[in-house]
Amino acid sequence: MDNINHTDLISGFNNLKQLEISVKSAQKMVGTATMSMDEETLQHAENSLNDAKDLFKRAYSEQTGVDDEFFQTQEQLLQQCEQQLNTARQ
Repeated sequence: MDNINHTDLISGFNNLKQLEISVKSAQKMVGTATMSMDEETLQHAENSLNDAKDLFKRAYSEQTGVDDEFFQTQEQLLQQCEQQLNTARQ
């Protein structure tokens, strides 16, 4: 079973797959939150986005250079989520 603690994630996936899943989760959370505009849901989406950004930083620091395109895509997706969340909160 996965243990999510906003700083340490434990799962059977490698870092890249874990990052991909985290980014997809953040996308879904942000989408749901910006549709509902519920403050608690927006906060959960922000937490999910921050978790994904932390995972990105960790995975990126360990990269070997062969996954540049993957990291660029994930970074763009995270930026889109952050922009969507910021727009909703304005």
